[in-house]
Amino acid sequence: MAEPHPIAIEVAYAEPDRQFVLPLQVAPGTVAREAVRQSGLLTRIAGLELESLSLGVFGVPVSPCTPLAHGDRVEIYRPLQVEPKQARRNRAARPRTKG
Repeated sequence: MAEPHPIAIEVAYAEPDRQFVLPLQVAPGTVAREAVRQSGLLTRIAGLELESLSLGVFGVPVSPCTPLAHGDRVEIYRPLQVEPKQARRNRAARPRTKG
């Protein structure tokens, strides 16, 4: 029996000063966690630990066990440095300058 054709996906990760978008060919049925492992980002970026990563596909959070489809982009999310509500409060509290 013939092997199933691989599917094309991307794995994406961004930091403030650099970003990675890596195209991959994976077997049908590959899950998000395995795609991250196959991308090689875990060895290229210090501090990325597979078990603690938050993942999404095109901006929608997904479980690490979510099967991928052809064309999916798995996104690795970094933890928030400041909660969005607190960030707005911080901006509002800063004095405004006239431009």
